[in-house]
Amino acid sequence: MLQVNVFKQLGDFSIETAFESQGRVTGLFGTSGAGKTSLVNMIAGLLRPDRGTLSIGDDIMDDAAAKLHVPPHRRRIGYVFQDARLFPHLSVRGNLDYGRRMNGFAYDATAEQRIVDLLGIEALLDRRPGALSGGERQRVAFARALLGRPKLLLLDEPLGSLDGERKAEILPYLVKLRDEAGVPMVYVSHDVGELRLLASHIVVLKRGRIVASGGAEVLPG
Repeated sequence: MLQVNVFKQLGDFSIETAFESQGRVTGLFGTSGAGKTSLVNMIAGLLRPDRGTLSIGDDIMDDAAAKLHVPPHRRRIGYVFQDARLFPHLSVRGNLDYGRRMNGFAYDATAEQRIVDLLGIEALLDRRPGALSGGERQRVAFARALLGRPKLLLLDEPLGSLDGERKAEILPYLVKLRDEAGVPMVYVSHDVGELRLLASHIVVLKRGRIVASGGAEVLPG
């Protein structure tokens, strides 16, 4: 379960949100400037709340009153951005191995093959990121995040930079991730269609505040 009850002042803008979600995919919806990315950065540990608490399952990540803040590298959270942020000098295989090594895990060929098969990237392993399409790069980014064995996967507008054809290519893989990877996700988007397809619980943000929370019925038209 993801439990969030936080406040953060960011210049003239503030975020004050409280929600909990047991869903496989928690969707964060809102227009640009609603506070989605700032909230996700607090979940990731990149921003520290001014007050409140944040926990994932039984693990407390932030408790401002107790001055507790677990740093990002100890949260076991996978973060995939709008741009894949792969290392251009490494092959796909090397990029995947980076996710494992950064978390100090021993190589597990069976686990890696499962994720490679899940995301359909076997044929890409010896290529460099520059030789991949946008959709292929994002699939590799998902795989790298999963090989870090995350407790939670944060996807911040992961299809935002892709055209309609590439989105249609990658959406089935996101459905497979939801159904087969066994890792809870927070999915940030302003695309109603993506959230209707993927999210089981949706939080709607406006100017840093939650204005609706629930199933797909809280999304606009």
